Amino acid sequence: MKKLLILGAGTGGTIMANKIRKLLSLDEWEITIIDHQKTHYYQPGFLFVPFGMYSREDVMKPKANFLPMGVELIFQEIDTIRASDNQVVLNDGKALKYDFLIIATGTRVVPEETPGLLGPLWHKQIFDFYTIEGAMALCDFFKTWPGGELVLNIADMPIKCPVAPLEFVMFADAFFVERGLRNKVNISYVTPLSGAFTKPRASKVLGKLLEEKNIHIIPDFYLERVDNEKKVLVSYDEREVPFDCLVTVPVHKGDPMAGRSGLADEMDFIKVHKYTLQNEQFPNIFVIGDAGNFPTSKAGSVVHFQADVLNENLMCAIEGRPLTGSFDGHSNCYIETGFGKGALIDFNYDTEPLPGLFPFPGVGPFGLLKESRMNHYGKVMFRWIYWHILLKGKEMPIDSKMTMAGKKM
Repeated sequence: MKKLLILGAGTGGTIMANKIRKLLSLDEWEITIIDHQKTHYYQPGFLFVPFGMYSREDVMKPKANFLPMGVELIFQEIDTIRASDNQVVLNDGKALKYDFLIIATGTRVVPEETPGLLGPLWHKQIFDFYTIEGAMALCDFFKTWPGGELVLNIADMPIKCPVAPLEFVMFADAFFVERGLRNKVNISYVTPLSGAFTKPRASKVLGKLLEEKNIHIIPDFYLERVDNEKKVLVSYDEREVPFDCLVTVPVHKGDPMAGRSGLADEMDFIKVHKYTLQNEQFPNIFVIGDAGNFPTSKAGSVVHFQADVLNENLMCAIEGRPLTGSFDGHSNCYIETGFGKGALIDFNYDTEPLPGLFPFPGVGPFGLLKESRMNHYGKVMFRWIYWHILLKGKEMPIDSKMTMAGKKM
């Protein structure tokens, strides 16, 4: 029997287990997926939790619910990948052989990388919303907070869902307006970027939105430490930003297993060919999603689009054919802007976000680089799509390659 191992039963691993199960005969192949956590979190939903829009139960389900029959699921920590021997070693010492390996171990927040971030104010006046624990703690804090300096800080790039911090401050603006507290809350967006976003055209549009909402952008701020006693952020050039409530997007890293295995860069992101999704050293190893050092957004849509390419290239590799799939860096993101409206961006490695209609030219129904209620509905509807269509590897009416149809130069 030939063996396919999938490391990680999050978004990427689950989608691939469902897709590849339809193509490989169980008479010839054993498919095994390994993960150390039993709960699957709908991570885009964490944004809604601090504002009381979603509960914990709205964003979590058992991982086993989404895997197809015939795929073995092992809940275990992974120690290392012995790529030269085609083996994955688990924490209990057991070694699993593979013919092909898919790595979908995602990324993790590491607040301990920033001095002072995990100090005495952690989850008291300093919060993250990239974990369910942080989002829930912030929800409780906001229930009684009378106002003050609300600071959102991005510690470093890359991060999961780069638009989520923007969504957070715009949600916060609407949240405090609706509670009659906006005049008592100053909101600052503190970022290492030179503007609101990584792409110039989108950065200009999104920066204007923040300005209209009286959200102050502090750009080019490289966080060195957090002073809990003075309640200030301190940059490497000794600038200080005071806070009464700090919402942090901590440093992100890949799985430490990747670093221990000699497959990753200094941030534990696996080195991978950005077009084929194949590991640079070992042709029988493929990577999907946040685990790789792809020069594109670490967003759920990227995983969705990569899955089609990986499905094609994995079958090419199994059948001994040249790889025909090519990932163009396609990513699109709904951006909640508050008050029941949202924006949408669609871009890839080479083309920045442009205005227009998506996904159907002349029809939409979603507008690119502009606010609309329909874009907000798209974001809200996506939770159902995620649980019932995306994770199960079903087809969606969006091509994995970005198209210029419907876009305006």
